[in-house]
Order: sequence, then C-alpha cells, then structure tokens
Amino acid sequence: MFPALANPARFMAFSRWAAPLLGVIAIGLLAIGLALDFRAPPDYQQGYAVHIMFIHVPAAWMSLVVYACLGGASFISLVFRHPLAQAAARAAAPLGAGVTLLALVTGSLWGKTTWGAWWVWGDPRLTSVLVLFLFYLGYLALDASIDDEARAAPATSILALVGLVNLPIVHFSVTWWRSLHQASSVFRADGPSMPAIYLAPLLTMALAYMAGFGALWLVRIRAEVWRRRAQVRAVRAAG
Repeated sequence: MFPALANPARFMAFSRWAAPLLGVIAIGLLAIGLALDFRAPPDYQQGYAVHIMFIHVPAAWMSLVVYACLGGASFISLVFRHPLAQAAARAAAPLGAGVTLLALVTGSLWGKTTWGAWWVWGDPRLTSVLVLFLFYLGYLALDASIDDEARAAPATSILALVGLVNLPIVHFSVTWWRSLHQASSVFRADGPSMPAIYLAPLLTMALAYMAGFGALWLVRIRAEVWRRRAQVRAVRAAG
C-alpha cells in the first residue's frame, strides 16, 4: 500500500477521502473520550487533577509518534530523494511541535497539582521531552532559514534523524534514571495496572489524537503538494 502511495497522484486520490474520514473518526472518538472522562471519579490521591491525564498522556505519546513519522519521512527523503517524503516531513513538524507543547503545558499543570511545582529541572522525563520540543523547533527554524528547498531537504532530514536518538531516552527515562514520573501503568508485560474506569477514556483519547493527527497530516501534505505544483506552474509561466 505505502509504495503505491509514493506516487503523488495516487496519494492525492487516497488522501482526498482518507483525510475527512479520519477527521470524522477523530471527532467521534474525542466525544466518546470526553464522555468517559466525565464519568471517571476523582483519584484518591490526585483528586480531580487526574483528569489532566486524559489530555496530557495522549499528547506525550503522540509527541513521540509524530517525531517517529518525521524521522521516517526524513530518512526516505534523504536516501531516495523522494519529494513526497520531504513534503510529509515538513507537514509533520508543526503538528509534532504543537502536540509536544501541549504535553509540556498540561504536564506542568499536572505537576503543580501533584508535585507542588510547575517544573523540576533535572527530571529526566521532563528534560528529554523539552529536548524533543527543541528538535521540533530546530527543524522548523532550519527549514525556514534556507530558501532553496533542494538544499533545505538534506539539512533538515539529517537534523530529524539525529533527533531520533532522543526517542528511546524519552521513553525509557523513567526506568533508566530516578524520576518523579511513575513507571508505565499501561504498556506493561503483565498488562495494564490502571483501573478500567481510567484506562478506557485514556485509550479512547489516545486513538482520537492519533486519528486527528492522521487527518491533519494528510491535509498538510496535500497543501504542500498543491504549493509545489503552483510553484512549478509559476516557473513555467515565467519561462
């Protein structure tokens, strides 16, 4: 399926119906997730602050997923010089920066209510996610600073690939070092330890985030393709 979508014409035909479909799915899942969220009782330790989890945790998960997509697209762009892959990377970067910022802001709010501090410098999870956000910003800044897209593509791709090193650090930071964050209570070898009343809205919201990202990513790639086609037409008209 994916090699077939490497053809811009096939991709545009696929994304024409896939993007709105994913958007509808995302809205539906978001509505269900919020309904389940309102049904979840206050936590015995965190009280109503536990509801921040349903926004923060999926955003944190998606910050890694989106960067993995950015890195994968950058690898294909760098190795195979495929313009659609570069378009996909450029389309993913702002979305990843936005969802990572959401994770940092909601995490800060959650930390204030549970730890008594907005931010704890030196915490490995907080620091590594901040580094991830800076990689997103660095990609966007580098891409914007180079006018020639032919020269910008390899430079931004290399930067994105370097940033992939940070993904396992973010994921395993809680187990590798001492952190205020608790170990995973969802993705465990022995199964989730979280009560179903919290697990159901959390996973539903995570699916909503993923579907929403898929819809927005396709829309942004389509916009990038149309922009490049317009540039080609303008050059031909000027010549």
